[in-house]
Amino acid sequence: MMYNLVRKALFQLDAERAHELTLQQLQRVIGTPFIHLIRQSLPFKPVTCMGLTFKNALGLAAGLDKNGECIDAFGAMGFGFIEIGTVTPRPQPGNDKPRLFRVLEAEGIINRMGFNNLGVDRLVENVKKSQFDGVTGINIGKNKDTPVEQGKDDYLACMDKIYPYAGYIAINISSPNTPGLRTLQYGEALDDLLLAVKNRQKDLATIHNKYVPLAVKIAPDLSEEELIQIADSLVRHNIDGVIATNTTLDRSLVSGLKYSNETGGLSGRPLQSRSTEVIRRLSQELQGRLPIIGVGGIDSLISAREKVAAGASLVQIYSGFIYQGPPLIKEIVTHL
Repeated sequence: MMYNLVRKALFQLDAERAHELTLQQLQRVIGTPFIHLIRQSLPFKPVTCMGLTFKNALGLAAGLDKNGECIDAFGAMGFGFIEIGTVTPRPQPGNDKPRLFRVLEAEGIINRMGFNNLGVDRLVENVKKSQFDGVTGINIGKNKDTPVEQGKDDYLACMDKIYPYAGYIAINISSPNTPGLRTLQYGEALDDLLLAVKNRQKDLATIHNKYVPLAVKIAPDLSEEELIQIADSLVRHNIDGVIATNTTLDRSLVSGLKYSNETGGLSGRPLQSRSTEVIRRLSQELQGRLPIIGVGGIDSLISAREKVAAGASLVQIYSGFIYQGPPLIKEIVTHL
């Protein structure tokens, strides 16, 4: 009931303004008695994945807390893990506004944010201040003005800075809002990137005496052949996990609805079935050789269970959380 009132007020605002206002308010309650207003007591249901122990199988997907400013607040709500970012080596403003739209009738969101963030150094400072006792994943990408053929240098630069502080590192090569980024999902470009990040992981593990798993985040808009090729590359390069999926460019399920023609990636309920299909096909191909983190359209216990049944070891929410709030966390964690 309480979140329904909050949502009603927030949904009167522009989507990005509501996002910013929510993060500002969450920052204010961290470290104060007011954090009890958002704290939920949930059962401890540990899951081991990528060599890590997660308090429960539900995580917050990347994109909501890009700069790691509200880790402790989201942790208080009961998430087993929180993925912050996407962060880039240098701060960047992202794409022109407006760039975030609610597709209300479909409980979807379209965004063309463009990796707006304050840069990796600011994110690291925020992570160092966090008291969250769950797993913090850090999602990294390339700056918009870095040529795609030099993109791996940006990923390596981010890895160098975040490695000591990350529970796991997510390699984002699937956002539709950075020109050319998705080309890194294919063929030689993918193999070149995976070889580079695995070699750097090996070096950093020696330096820091700590092994931080690498997970690659992929798009839902891939053909079966492309999925098979990606799965093969992930296995050959000993990647630790795969996150399926990012947002979609497909508008077939929201055609004719307000904002459906806006460019950007679509998330939320319209992505639910497609992301599950990708997970199922990946699972068939991977045969348990690396775990899948399932994300895309989870808005209920049943949709979370569908992801697990399709082959996901962990699941993440974002748009469903915007529409339903903390009660969705409690529902999924308690019964998944």
